[in-house]
Amino acid sequence: MSKVTRATKMLQQAGVAFTTHTYDYDGNADRIGLQAAEAIGEEPARVLKSLMALVDGKPVCVIVPSDCEVSMKKLAAAFGGKSAQMMKPADAERLSGYKVGGISPFGQTKPPRAAIEERAMAHECVYINGGQRGLQVRLAPRDAVRVLNAIVAPLVA
Repeated sequence: MSKVTRATKMLQQAGVAFTTHTYDYDGNADRIGLQAAEAIGEEPARVLKSLMALVDGKPVCVIVPSDCEVSMKKLAAAFGGKSAQMMKPADAERLSGYKVGGISPFGQTKPPRAAIEERAMAHECVYINGGQRGLQVRLAPRDAVRVLNAIVAPLVA
């Protein structure tokens, strides 16, 4: 597995301090984010999942703790929209340039607006997908917000 991806290159170019962590990805896991947390030995609240969604038909990237579910109402509100829905997996892969299970908010081919769950800001460091299945990057949540120019808002149910 390569530890150099578009995501890690973007973080390096932005001068972000991060470390990479690999694990055995299980595509058959019921909840991929929770499987990643267990595999790297971290609490699920610190391992964030990156999800692609649509707010009023426009793509967004939503970053929330792996043990939480996104509230579509809160997601729409965070972007000043009226409705939100999860993006179809094929559309998410095409837009992000990554495979489902390896979608990173960093280094996407067509970067959409991003939002991070406010609870993530309580942690000194969090883990976010590094751009391929089985690769996580550990970084300060404030650095993720800065690099992505992300909205910090309540996003979970």
